[in-house]
Amino acid sequence: MTEQEPERIVVAIDGSPTSLDALRWAIDHADRLGAVVEALHVWQIPNIYGTPVPDLPGESFEDTAKRSLQGSITEVLGGRTDAPVEAVTRQGYAPKILVERSKTADLLVVGSRGRGALAGTLLGSVSLHCVTHAACPVVLVRG
Repeated sequence: MTEQEPERIVVAIDGSPTSLDALRWAIDHADRLGAVVEALHVWQIPNIYGTPVPDLPGESFEDTAKRSLQGSITEVLGGRTDAPVEAVTRQGYAPKILVERSKTADLLVVGSRGRGALAGTLLGSVSLHCVTHAACPVVLVRG
């Protein structure tokens, strides 16, 4: 008899209060299931008039993303050391990366910024994209 791998819960983290609420929810849910939480921060190189912004001397966008993600995890865990949370950063377009990760996840958890129907329609919505395109169940955590 082989040991089964624990379920994997992928959580989208962008440092916003609702993404931290999503991480709290995912950790609580993972505790009940014995699952592993993958805290995923997707970052992009900013553009000015279509030209990528260069890194500042001594700084990289990837390092900044890693520090931001680790800060979010530390804030949510509040000193707890027994939670199985893996920090993962990826460069790319967040909706696309999250849908790709949903293919190997058992559950995708995203926060809702609650911009409202009109703003969400005009600006696009990562959470809406995930709910409509993910390959696994999606939990939308409202702040």
